[in-house]
Amino acid sequence: MAAMRKPDKKIIFIIAEHHESRTKSIVFELAACADKIKKFCPAEIKVIILESETEKLSFEITRATGLDAVAIEINELALYNAEIYKTVINDLAEEYFPSFIVIGHTARGLDVASGLAVRMKAACITGVEGLSEAGGRLCFKRQMFFGKINAHIAAGSEPLIITVQPGSFEAYKPDSANPGRVETRRVECFAELTRATGIRRCKFQDSSISEAKVIISAGNGIGEKENLDLIYRMADVFPGSTVGGSRILVDRGWLEYRQQVGLTGARVAPELYIACGISGASQHLAGMRDAGFVVSINKDPGAAIFNESDVCIVEDLKKFIPAFLEEYGKREI
Repeated sequence: MAAMRKPDKKIIFIIAEHHESRTKSIVFELAACADKIKKFCPAEIKVIILESETEKLSFEITRATGLDAVAIEINELALYNAEIYKTVINDLAEEYFPSFIVIGHTARGLDVASGLAVRMKAACITGVEGLSEAGGRLCFKRQMFFGKINAHIAAGSEPLIITVQPGSFEAYKPDSANPGRVETRRVECFAELTRATGIRRCKFQDSSISEAKVIISAGNGIGEKENLDLIYRMADVFPGSTVGGSRILVDRGWLEYRQQVGLTGARVAPELYIACGISGASQHLAGMRDAGFVVSINKDPGAAIFNESDVCIVEDLKKFIPAFLEEYGKREI
């Protein structure tokens, strides 16, 4: 792609995320984030769509957001390839000189953002949950130290790449009902180092965690694997409940992947979510923010999960749950 003169107006790129020709909801959250950046730094927003066939995606995104899109059709992208994504986005950046590139804080987004930042020699702020202003400078809010600190990081030199935590922004609602314009290009780009050979789906499909009205979730604070028995016994108290957990328990093999709640697991919205021994890292919070009512049990009074909870119980779960079960057993039938 030929280099162009740097534009007078700032430009914000949104990198669209999709799967099997369906737009992911994170795209509309990215649009809301970009719109907030635009209000601080007046800019033109462009949605970048990369796929082997972009017509359906382009129509859906531009109609829902009213934003203009650059649709790049690449035959080699019948299956997602990070190498191609980074090459094409870098080429577009050399053409448009975007001040900000907004990407979802998802498995795919993180796969692209870090390598793209290195290639572009750009700063990268990950896990953004909000925007603020300090001393006339735009700042990006993100959690640090397992959610114990909310940091506000000032935007420095441009371009700046940010990844946005799912659930942090409400879906973008355009001021106008007019769809955005689409510029479609066909590009030849081949991956030199990596190649996607296919998709192998999990043999065991269980939708119980996404459909459960009550989820009892366990985290690192349970201590020993044997203490999972307390979690399952607590789940037995609530009709329509299931057991979930944080990634660390899945990585240890204590829980199955289908039970994982969080950024790289399931995004759930039960009526009641009980977090047992979960610290509240942003990756986990991204998966349970839509819960109707949250109860957290943690012996650390500074646990970040308490900031997202309706009821906070500061106690060792190994003491609280047995006491709870004992009281429940005394109820009148």
